[in-house]
Amino acid sequence: MNLLASIILAVSMLTGHPLTGRANMSVLMQNMRTGEIIDTYRPDHVVPPASVMKLLTTGAALELLGADFRFPTTLEYSAPVENGVLRGNLYIHGSCDPSLGWKGRTAFLDQWVRAIRKAGITRIEGSVVADMTMLDGDAQNPAWLCEDAGNYYAPGVFGINYYGNTMNIVLRSGEVGSVAEVIKTEPQVEDVMFINRVRCTQITHDGAFVSGLPYSRERYLSGAVPSNLGTFGVKGDLPNPGLLLARHLTNRLREAGIAVTRDATYEADHNPLNPARTVLYTHYSEPLSELIKETNVNSNNLYAEALFRYLGTLYSVPGTIHNSSDLIRDFWRRRGVDMSAAIVKDGCGLAPQDAVCAKAFVQLLLYMARSKHAEAWLASLPVSGLNGTLKTLCPKTELEGRIHAKSGTIAGTKNFAGYLDMPNGDRWVFAILISSAPCKARRVQTVIQDYLLDVYRSHQ
Repeated sequence: MNLLASIILAVSMLTGHPLTGRANMSVLMQNMRTGEIIDTYRPDHVVPPASVMKLLTTGAALELLGADFRFPTTLEYSAPVENGVLRGNLYIHGSCDPSLGWKGRTAFLDQWVRAIRKAGITRIEGSVVADMTMLDGDAQNPAWLCEDAGNYYAPGVFGINYYGNTMNIVLRSGEVGSVAEVIKTEPQVEDVMFINRVRCTQITHDGAFVSGLPYSRERYLSGAVPSNLGTFGVKGDLPNPGLLLARHLTNRLREAGIAVTRDATYEADHNPLNPARTVLYTHYSEPLSELIKETNVNSNNLYAEALFRYLGTLYSVPGTIHNSSDLIRDFWRRRGVDMSAAIVKDGCGLAPQDAVCAKAFVQLLLYMARSKHAEAWLASLPVSGLNGTLKTLCPKTELEGRIHAKSGTIAGTKNFAGYLDMPNGDRWVFAILISSAPCKARRVQTVIQDYLLDVYRSHQ
């Protein structure tokens, strides 16, 4: 069979399938060593990338910042320290680190307390202030859907991010027709106010939703849950993670015998007239190589969006979403990636307006495979059948462990872009983007999996 016939036969598994044949689609597969086009279908056609968008963000971050880059968070003061008394505020100055307090890991706060004590401070006549002015006030991306705002997978992004910007709202389910009772939040958030409309019904799955806006004390709970379920958790976003961090540090200081005379507070607006501060202590995140692994393997939206927003600060401070979008587009355009028709609204793929073609992703993947950061890049991608969001792709088949790729999933959409290792040692690079299919995403994945297996088997 000649090459053209082989391509037509392979891609017809997607274009001729009743579930994907009329979907919005862009496909490109290429041999990295020879440059041979293995398969192609409308490679210049833009498609909503969903979480495959994270490749644009993490690749640019890795190239611009380096694998060893660590986000700094500094403790600072501007008032004088006299006889152990800080006569003013202690500031937590954030730089958008997404990992502070991730999964409830707050041991670093004890290190901060020790550093403050080591500096000779025994009393703070002021507040612990969360300085979140690294970014502008658009904590919630305006391109995201209103129905996503407040949900755990779409938290706001701030100059200070803490606890994954997520809280677990513990509810108690009662009799059919009753309203589920809010018991507590984890972590405890002092001033959040719940408007609760969650009904206990005869459904058998969790159908509760959280909505709200950054900085707002109000969170709306809606939907339904099974009746007589006992206690259970619903995840939502933290309205003000920086303020929560400032409160937690205040409590730790007081417990350690260091008096803080005023309640914790925060600053959200950049003021160039603020006096210069002295840095007391610098906390560093894990290296970027680890942060992008969490971003891509587990498709972490907060991590992706924090990286996206931080990159915007390379243009100006405070960082803006507009600057972040411009930087991503310009960075990849300058490196030979076709961004002419691309639409970049965020860094994680939640924005429904995002649009990128398969050719652009293949060009990006080729560039990163030849980068000095190629090893860290490949390690950041989940592996088929083994881990992360690719654990359910091709398990217990010839392709288990052979694909390193990023997936993207929304209703009716399933996308993959990454690398496929062949038995002869060749590595193929590919992007398969399928959107608006008239079925659930998991059924689209089954079609793509059959297609990948067929292409692989026919080229062994």
